[in-house]
Amino acid sequence: MKVKAVKLREAHKSSNNGKPSFCSVLWDNKSTHIVTSSSSDSSISIYEPLLLSTPLRNLRHHRDGVTAISLSPNSTCLASGSIDRTVKLYKFPSGEFQNNITRFTLPIRTLAFNKSGSLLAAAGDDEGIKLINTVDATIARILKGHKGPITSLAFDPNNEYLASLDTKGTVIIWELQSGNMLHTLKGVAPDTSSDMSIMNALSWSPDGEYLSVPGLKNDVVMYDRDTAEKQLSLRGDHVKPICSLSWSPNGKYLATSSLDNQVLIWDIQKRQDIDRQKFDERICHMAWQPTGNALAVIDVMGKYGVWESVIPSSMKSPTEDVPNLHSKSSNGLLLFEEDEQEPSTSASLSDLGEDIFGETVSHTSSKRLRKSSLLEKDMEEDIDEELNMSPRFESHKRPSKVHKERLEGGDGKPKCMIVQNSSKLQEPFQPGSTPVQPGTKGFLCYNMLGSITTMQHDGYSHIEIDFHDTSQGPRVPAMTDYFGFSMASLNENGSVLANPRKGEKNMSTLMYRPFSSWANNSEWSMRFEHEEVKAVALGTGWVAAATSAQFLRIFTEGGLQRHIISLDGPVVTAAGFKDELAVVIHSSQPLPSNDQMLEFRVFNISSGTQPLKGRLPLSPGSCLTWFGFSEEGQLASYDSKGVLRVYSDQFGGSWLPLFSASKVKKPDENYWMVGLSAEKLFCIVCKSPDLYPKVSSKPVLSLLDLSFPLASSDLGSETLEKEFIFRNTRLLQIQKTIDETEAAGMDCTLLDDEAFNMEAALDRCILRLIASCCNGDKLVRATELVKLLTMEKSVRGAIKLVTTLKLPNLAERFNDILEERMLNDTTKNVAHCHPNPRADTSTRTNTMDKSFISPNTSTEKSISRNNTLSNNLSSNLTNEPSEPITPSPTPKFTAPLFPKKAKIQEGSSFRMAKTEQNISGGLTNVQKATDITKDAVNDSVGRQDIAADLTKKVRFPGASNPFAKSGIDSDVRPKNPFAKLANAQEKSSLLDSIKKMKTVS
Repeated sequence: MKVKAVKLREAHKSSNNGKPSFCSVLWDNKSTHIVTSSSSDSSISIYEPLLLSTPLRNLRHHRDGVTAISLSPNSTCLASGSIDRTVKLYKFPSGEFQNNITRFTLPIRTLAFNKSGSLLAAAGDDEGIKLINTVDATIARILKGHKGPITSLAFDPNNEYLASLDTKGTVIIWELQSGNMLHTLKGVAPDTSSDMSIMNALSWSPDGEYLSVPGLKNDVVMYDRDTAEKQLSLRGDHVKPICSLSWSPNGKYLATSSLDNQVLIWDIQKRQDIDRQKFDERICHMAWQPTGNALAVIDVMGKYGVWESVIPSSMKSPTEDVPNLHSKSSNGLLLFEEDEQEPSTSASLSDLGEDIFGETVSHTSSKRLRKSSLLEKDMEEDIDEELNMSPRFESHKRPSKVHKERLEGGDGKPKCMIVQNSSKLQEPFQPGSTPVQPGTKGFLCYNMLGSITTMQHDGYSHIEIDFHDTSQGPRVPAMTDYFGFSMASLNENGSVLANPRKGEKNMSTLMYRPFSSWANNSEWSMRFEHEEVKAVALGTGWVAAATSAQFLRIFTEGGLQRHIISLDGPVVTAAGFKDELAVVIHSSQPLPSNDQMLEFRVFNISSGTQPLKGRLPLSPGSCLTWFGFSEEGQLASYDSKGVLRVYSDQFGGSWLPLFSASKVKKPDENYWMVGLSAEKLFCIVCKSPDLYPKVSSKPVLSLLDLSFPLASSDLGSETLEKEFIFRNTRLLQIQKTIDETEAAGMDCTLLDDEAFNMEAALDRCILRLIASCCNGDKLVRATELVKLLTMEKSVRGAIKLVTTLKLPNLAERFNDILEERMLNDTTKNVAHCHPNPRADTSTRTNTMDKSFISPNTSTEKSISRNNTLSNNLSSNLTNEPSEPITPSPTPKFTAPLFPKKAKIQEGSSFRMAKTEQNISGGLTNVQKATDITKDAVNDSVGRQDIAADLTKKVRFPGASNPFAKSGIDSDVRPKNPFAKLANAQEKSSLLDSIKKMKTVS
């Protein structure tokens, strides 16, 4: 009987000058739509079967040809892979783009959904197979074992195995539960590595009994699902190797396409072909209609059509007696026995319209029943043929499929990077880099100084270096990149670039390019034979590279190999700042909750020391996305949940969360971290779903205020509390810098001024917080706050504040605090009449570990730094010749000397009289020394008239009203050398008295 020829229509135009392309065709589960794609076209077309000439819609989201498409079993989700190395998800049939679910480093060749649609397998020219959760777009596993590009993937209908085929003809059957290679069949399929338009396809039978693979003798070979032993082969009139397979819905028939341009239809039970079609071009992909008797085909030139009435009406329909199988797991990740199976409550894009608990009925049989007729026919084959056709397979497990044995583990070695529960080690990354796609620009490095961009074109790349401030940075000529650099680092002196290893011939290369040098040919490069560079960093006079061999290699600027350090785990990233090199590594496998276990180390290259080491905290379920130093040299990290942390010396070394993107960003925004300063975070705002900035147009840098992610306060003063804790932390950082500057023997005048300004701003913030506490009836908190004030005038302002608010009890407590400070300082002054002229460094160091800056600490440091000037000025003063000031340096105070106010109660007067009597022995001389020294310190900063106040003494006021203003206040000099005196006689409002803390009287 003459078969009616199938009419083909153009779906995609070939852009390869007539060269063949790999094209794909799919049916949806209801046979209402047909989807086509081509590796020479970046668009995906969706057709209706009744109108094949015009596409219903075209999806244009890829930048290069589409090499793979796949529909979820319920046809609600469409996945596509491309030469541009991205995998994208769409809603189906609307075609609405959802997200880029993953990226590869090389083109993608094949995609496959599992039975429930919750797991997507993707592979291509990269060495690994990615198993991706469609629920949250995370990588569940990476399976490694193939030695060449992977051309086909197939989940078995029972959701137990994944089969994969590469260009070398090797088939691997993976066990999904453990990630183990269950069976390896080497060289059982034709080698197609010479022509990438030929992508051999394998396929499971609908009942899951057999795995069909193109054979070496222009046939199809069926392998047992459990033992991987050959069961039967289909050999007919194909004269060239078979390249595509498609099972009918009921598994009774099989369609095969060959390089001889023929398509044959096979009756599996009879093992013979029942129909055929000859085409002008090779049919590279086929799809059987799920609900009818038709076969969709597409050839290598992008023409497609539908072969109607494939099976004669006299034979059993291809949709009759379709197997009704149920997967063991609805999530595609954890497979358990039936008595352990729990219904999954997670939903994905592909689960729409399905029962929320998925398909959880267990397949109870582990050894499948075989049809006796098929086995008998298989046994009748010629013995010699069987010996020649027997595959060279390696079984990593016994044929018996006992689930208990699975859970205990077999002899096969896992080839995935996951230990359990889909936890995956974070891949290495370079801070400030973006994925590079062919034909488009990408950032190899983007930091606070400038950027390094690359653009791939015809096998090589064009690299440019630009500085944000063109007046400061040198003009660097562009370069042609033949190595394929994928990471870089940039500083004021030069740039370093590196590329990963690509096969045995293309070794990983590290290249350094200085911007200026006194010698010619100062550029140098290093090549690595058995390892590849994972991250690079630059500093003052050194270049560093962390490699896959867990080596940290440090070079000089001239290329001398200076140090090689072994790291404790796989590297994640690295960053440099002056003499410091910071590296992040994996300390252990991730937790079952997918929390990464990371560790950081800081090396000082010039001194050869390791000053810092510890765990790197991350938000739960997040990964590290940026790591580096602030402009001031503070170590910082930024994770995928948008939390910025900065390392501090507080509490013996802690990470402080200084910013949380969830508090400020809009729902459709993503922040791409660039750097930070003392008060600002620098980032580029990307519109969702983009996670990286576009390089085509110059990115706009956004500045965001740093702020601690505090809890909602019962005072409603969250802004003030953020300002308070931020300024307090900043003050600690400034004081640490002052200590380091003094230790280096350098001038710290500017830092002193900055510290004073920060202290004044901190006091203003504390006063506003005290007012808020008083209004909210939080008097205990207000008392805690007043103890943190640094300046004397600030405490006086607090007393005036609570007096105005009619809180006499609180005002009395504030006065007690003044009295206690004064008594403590006076006692210490008597005990330390001859202190060291410079403040004790140990005391200064200890204060750095406190979470709050003590009012005493800043004052004693300020006085200590001005002791020398104070002594010089004191030697020229003759107002008090009888006082022994010259040989006695300024006493070291631990708190400001505040005036004491008398109380109404008689007990207070008695206590004051007793105190004066106890300290009368040496108080006079101490008071004089204190006054003159204070005058000198104030004169050194230009804030006080020495001559007008030399004769003033510290007195204890004895006014009966503790809240009344006293003229004595103006007679007492502040302990803080930067504080300014206020005239208590001046008439001012409460608000003015707070605002004018720094006003010169």
